[in-house]
Amino acid sequence: MATAGASDPLSEALAVLDAFMAALNRGDEAGINATFHFPHVRLASGKVTVWQKAGDYALEGFRARAGDGWAESRWDERTPIHVGDSKVHLAVQFSRWRRDGSLIGRYKSIYIVTNQDGRLGVQARSSFAA
Repeated sequence: MATAGASDPLSEALAVLDAFMAALNRGDEAGINATFHFPHVRLASGKVTVWQKAGDYALEGFRARAGDGWAESRWDERTPIHVGDSKVHLAVQFSRWRRDGSLIGRYKSIYIVTNQDGRLGVQARSSFAA
């Protein structure tokens, strides 16, 4: 993961999001957990979900809500809202795709990447995705 304290917090935050998406697409649960800070918070589908510690986030829950035939996700947009040395807020849109190349859907979200102990990680997400 990116190490905070370098000169470009936005580039480092985007690198964390790239690592998250790559881990998700290869089905790497440990890799996904490595891109998060804990507790990790997700607001979506009318509820708040909190994963308290590394290892709590499981792909099984994601696959259950990802959509019929999900094979991969992609970033469509990643726009900075606020950028500081210790925290970056990003307005993002991602899409979910089936193996045959058909689109499941596109979803707007806000991702918050924070610096904890010199390491950047996704701390919270608020999404219109299921």
